[in-house]
Formats: sequence, C-alpha cells, structure tokens
Amino acid sequence: MERIRNLAARAGLVVLACALLAACDVQRTQPMEAGVSTEADVRAQFGEPAAVYDEEDGGRTLEYPHQPEGQVNYMIAIGAQGKLVAIRQVLNPDRFASITPGLDKSQVRRLIGRPARAEIFELKNEEVWDWRWLDGTQSKVFSITFDADGKVQSTAVSDETAAR
Repeated sequence: MERIRNLAARAGLVVLACALLAACDVQRTQPMEAGVSTEADVRAQFGEPAAVYDEEDGGRTLEYPHQPEGQVNYMIAIGAQGKLVAIRQVLNPDRFASITPGLDKSQVRRLIGRPARAEIFELKNEEVWDWRWLDGTQSKVFSITFDADGKVQSTAVSDETAAR
C-alpha cells in the first residue's frame, strides 16, 4: 500500500512539474509577436540558441531545446528582415512522421532539435537518440536508430516509464 502511495505522489509531482514548465513556456512565448518581435527580442527572452540554421530565403532558424529535463524543443523562425515569423514546438507526431529512413543526423537535428540522450551500441554498430515529449498528458519517448553511416534506420515511440 505504501508503494502505491509513493507512486501516486511521484505521478502527481511529475504532472505538477509539467504544468509549471508549460506555464513558463507560455510566459516566454506570449510577449513574442510575429512580424513585430526581432531576433534580438527573441534572444533577450529565450537566451542564446543551441544552434542557428541559415535559410535559403535569407532568414534564420534558432534552435531552443529543452532536453533532457523538459519535453519540448522550439525552432524559432526569423525572416530575412530580422523579424519573428513563427515559434514551433517540434516534438510532435506530425514532425516525427517526417523522420524517414535515410535522413542523416544533421537533417534530424534540424527537424526536431537536440536529443535528450544519445547512446552508442558498438556491437550492433548503431546509435540511438531519444527525445522526451508529451502526447496530451502522457510522457513519451521518441527514439531514432541510426546505422553505421549515421543514417536513420528506424524510429519508435514508447511510454517514458517503459523506456527507462
């Protein structure tokens, strides 16, 4: 009985922590306005990005991962004129569906950002990257297995508790 109470208390703390993190993200993104906020405004609000990707149209995409602690990764698009175009939370089923066999690690990173964890399996000659994300209120893990050439071999989704 004590074990069940401990598990229930832990689950409650996880839900509370997720709610608080989500509230922080809303507070950060709310003052940002497409077409008005500048790249400097974004950097002042979010800090330095983990990566910056130059786009063909002269714009830039700023990567803000919240892994491994959080369950979101943001890609923030800045137009060629230096104004905010969009803030996208990229850890979602639609984006995961775009991860197909043959993509390389840099293409994956550009689509969904830095993973929470990367692990090499030398005997299998594989590397697995994991991202923590929320499917509604359920904590999940999205995993990608790369082959020896660093190309996507397969993907999988599991419950976070089962993935540990």
